[in-house]
Amino acid sequence: MGDLVIEVDVAVVGGGPGGYSAAFRCAELGLETVVVDAGKRLGGACLWEGCIPSKALLHVAALIEDAERARELGVDFGEPRVSLDPLRKWKAERVVGRLARGLASVAKAKGVEVIGGRAVFESSRELRVEGDEPQKVRFTHAVIATGSAPAGLPGLTVSSDRVIDSTAALELADVPERLLVIGGGYIGLELGQVYAALGSAVTLVEMTDGLLPGVDRALVHPLARRCEKLFAQIRLGARVTSLVERGSAIEARFDGDGVAAFDRVLVAVGRQPASAGLGLEYTRVSADARGFIGVDDHCRTTDPAIYAVGDVTGEPMLAHRAMRQGKVAAEVMAGRPAAFDNVVVPAVVFTDPEVAWCGLTESEAEREGRTVKVAKREWAAAGRALTLGRSDGLTKLIADPDSGRVLGVGIVGPGAGELIAEGALAVETALTVEDLAATIHAHPTLSETLMEAAEALLRG
Repeated sequence: MGDLVIEVDVAVVGGGPGGYSAAFRCAELGLETVVVDAGKRLGGACLWEGCIPSKALLHVAALIEDAERARELGVDFGEPRVSLDPLRKWKAERVVGRLARGLASVAKAKGVEVIGGRAVFESSRELRVEGDEPQKVRFTHAVIATGSAPAGLPGLTVSSDRVIDSTAALELADVPERLLVIGGGYIGLELGQVYAALGSAVTLVEMTDGLLPGVDRALVHPLARRCEKLFAQIRLGARVTSLVERGSAIEARFDGDGVAAFDRVLVAVGRQPASAGLGLEYTRVSADARGFIGVDDHCRTTDPAIYAVGDVTGEPMLAHRAMRQGKVAAEVMAGRPAAFDNVVVPAVVFTDPEVAWCGLTESEAEREGRTVKVAKREWAAAGRALTLGRSDGLTKLIADPDSGRVLGVGIVGPGAGELIAEGALAVETALTVEDLAATIHAHPTLSETLMEAAEALLRG
């Protein structure tokens, strides 16, 4: 007997945020849609081994830190005791599991079938599903939403379960006494803070001269100060030249600065597109040397029948970008006018303190030779920040000096990830500094710092 053949309007390859957003919107628009996912699950890396579990653990870390800070207010809960089994169960069942069940329920309600197996294109109109039940899917349109995977460390290969990536780190196999984190980007900092709060002595190594490379230094500075207190050591402008397993430890050698032993090593040097082995050579889809698939503002690839969304299409590798792209692709496939023409994609680092930004940064303006007006509002003078015992925040506005249009917003402090939504709205809708300043913000709130920064720009 031959393979089972399914014919649909849209085949979505990958069940992550971009994939399920595309599939759900396609179904709403009357297109018969299936999702092919290797794990026969929706949510992708974001839900299962990325955004959601990491934020759950960061919440736990924040609780521990809040309990410590409470002593300054005269409230002492005693030393926290962390039990890993209940923590793992809560993360897996109450957070990840609950969201996964919700997505499955939505798919069922919308009539979106999820097929388990590895999808490989055989042409621009057909793909093969490899798995326990091999089958073929013929489609009018396809969406590649295969996401990304943790990148390895070039030149450093060691076969040991003591050297882990972000996926393994989120499993919480144990809390190592000594943890080396390689990479000072958002993944390394978020997971480094989680393990530091749980009791690990964390050493972080970053090859550049600062944490969160590429992010506004004014925003990074409060976070760097916090990390200096939390981590056992931070090595900037340094590289790990070798990793060797010796007994029950990993020996790490640093360029020009000796050797140290660690119980585990977390490699957090970024992510790479998951585009290999998709059979793209049997389509007209083209990918660059790194594996990223190019798309236009309709999320269409160089093959008119095939679209791509999310991490596999390049930076910024953020779930909310993927979700927006997925919806755009669905609208276009249904014949509606739509384009991924957003001005900004906000970014958030969920550390303590949180760092968030959107639009033009001061350093970008300098590189472009662009004249801008800049205002900073320190949270040390913000009433709500002081009531929270958190004066270590900052709100920063970038504006055009002629039109007054808000071009960029940066925020560091507790809740920055929530506050940046107003900044993104301001930039996306071309609001002016005067618009922000004239909008009444509730008092006392942290959001007032946006209004006050805008007022400072008007006075300037």
